[in-house]
This record gives sequence, structure tokens and C-alpha cells, in this order.
Amino acid sequence: MTFNTDSKYPTRRAYVVKVRGDAKPEALAGRLENLVTGRQREFASGRELLESIASDVDATLHERPPDAECK
Repeated sequence: MTFNTDSKYPTRRAYVVKVRGDAKPEALAGRLENLVTGRQREFASGRELLESIASDVDATLHERPPDAECK
């Protein structure tokens, strides 16, 4: 039996979403922080929150895996 070593939920894609105290369902606002990189992004709507996550995920697709060998 072979086990898949790739995590379904990689740590690199772990986030903390901090929602402002004055945010409302129709006016979502706060800050998104990537737990691994520490990058933080402010968002002023649900759309901006999703765009921030999508942008971060897209950026990780272009990064070199940490276990890749230098040649």
C-alpha cells in the first residue's frame, strides 16, 4: 500500500482572517494573513477577501517547492 505524502491542506495555504469589529454582512472588512509567509492584506469586501486568497494561491503555484534540488 502506498500513502500519498502530499497534504490535502498544505500549511503554506493556512490563513487567519481577522474581521473588523464594525464589519457587517453587506460590508465585510478586515485583514487576511498567511500563517507561513506572514504576508498581510487588508480587504474591504467579500470579493476582495476572495481575490486576496486567489492571488496568494496563484503566487504559490510559481514558487519552487522547498524540497526541490538546485541543479
